[in-house]
Amino acid sequence: MDLSMSIAALSVGMAEARTQQQLGISVLKEAMEASGENVMELMEGISASLDPALGATVDIMA
Repeated sequence: MDLSMSIAALSVGMAEARTQQQLGISVLKEAMEASGENVMELMEGISASLDPALGATVDIMA
């Protein structure tokens, strides 16, 4: 009976570990998606704020 109890406890422990791992992966995926969206918004904001004529001419008179 002692052996069957330890097998059951091992099974429960492994299931809990698997669930925690899946939860951690899900949270990490959400964080990565949010970061990616934030980077894209930042890049769009930067490109929209640039003046396309900036640097077209250079004044070299001293």
